[in-house]
Amino acid sequence: MASNGNSHSWTSLPSAMSKSVDTLQKTLDSDRQWQAFIDTKAIIRPVTMGVQSAGGDAILVKVEPGAKTSVSTGSADKADFTLAAKAEQWEKFFAADPKAPYTSFVGLQGMNIKQEGVGIQGDQVRFAQYGHLATRLLELLREGLHGPIQELEQDTYDEDHIVGKYVWLEAAGWGRTKVFYETSGSGPQQIVFCHTAGSDSRQYHGVMNHPVMMKKCTMIAFDLPGHGRSFPGSGYVPGNHTNDEDKYVGTIAAVIKALKLDKPIVCGASMAGQVCVAVAVRNDEVKSGGTIPLQGCDYLTMDRQFNDKSCEVNQSLFNPDWIYGMMAPKSPYINKQLIWHMYSGQAYGIFHGDLDFYFGGFDARDRVNKIDVKKCPIYFLTGEFDWSTTPAMSKATADKIKGANFKAMENLGHFPATENPKLFVPYLMDAIDWIQKTRQD
Repeated sequence: MASNGNSHSWTSLPSAMSKSVDTLQKTLDSDRQWQAFIDTKAIIRPVTMGVQSAGGDAILVKVEPGAKTSVSTGSADKADFTLAAKAEQWEKFFAADPKAPYTSFVGLQGMNIKQEGVGIQGDQVRFAQYGHLATRLLELLREGLHGPIQELEQDTYDEDHIVGKYVWLEAAGWGRTKVFYETSGSGPQQIVFCHTAGSDSRQYHGVMNHPVMMKKCTMIAFDLPGHGRSFPGSGYVPGNHTNDEDKYVGTIAAVIKALKLDKPIVCGASMAGQVCVAVAVRNDEVKSGGTIPLQGCDYLTMDRQFNDKSCEVNQSLFNPDWIYGMMAPKSPYINKQLIWHMYSGQAYGIFHGDLDFYFGGFDARDRVNKIDVKKCPIYFLTGEFDWSTTPAMSKATADKIKGANFKAMENLGHFPATENPKLFVPYLMDAIDWIQKTRQD
């Protein structure tokens, strides 16, 4: 590696990364993921992407019809779009063991962690169309310097214990709909798992097959109407989905009532982490026995983009690429690919409509102090690698609630239950135990 930790040398990215650049052509030609992405006749005109330290020469990669790739260096003016950042930012990004938000260029650009000097230069639509290639390029450039990131171990099970069923609901804001849910375990503590925006309950399979969890809990996970394996509601029009607090809280309450659950704990991540806060605020109507927000806080906002609901951008490529870097780098690759797969498979506009709730649609800043932890204990868990809802944001919300609890989770990101159940379950067990000891009804 040319830099030896000297930020000044990173002003020329091709020089700082010469070890990786020298082998990049061979790497791209042999990389299964890169080849799978470019193996399509839909690439009808060349596209050139650049990676550049601000003001310096760029690493240039050109993809042409016929699944041809060529690598060069030179002026960023030759690129259709360029991923640009400051020298010191690239140095942290391409480190052997990167920390959030330097694990993803989406995160590097800033969401709640704003940074100057980072951005996409050039054709923004072309970037949105080929961002998945840019992400893979950055991964391979880092691997060219340090080798593949070493994955953490996880437990594997040969037998699956999850049973899936359907139930008809009159879901708030959805109308009459047939909702898919899964169950496992026979323990005395009921717990309902809610999935992230634009996804489904397969995220919880690793937890629902965990032997300790199966003994301690009866677990239920459901797909929101129009998501995953659930049917859209009677009022659904393709592309018109939007989620809000009343709609989401009402659906959870309907599931609890329909399945005749008795004060279950409600747990969910991201958008579902926010709704866990809403459930605690409105527990008299939901009748839960506590909530565990994963990656949750009382308010989150950012500048919205519409590439996840675009007629010019393939959302089955854009959506999973956009969220991929929210995960911990050392999470097992097969689990990260499951998240990618689920985010690639939802109906048009579902992800974007869910984000209507996650980004600014939910606001409990003036209500969280009313949560009564004796009736509905609330325990925040947030992965340290999440640059969307950060541990600091979750802790700040927990600090507003008298008696609430919070813990940051090491080596986990935005999708902790999927990324590494082996790491996540001990945190979850502690939260469940604390809720059981705290609730006084």
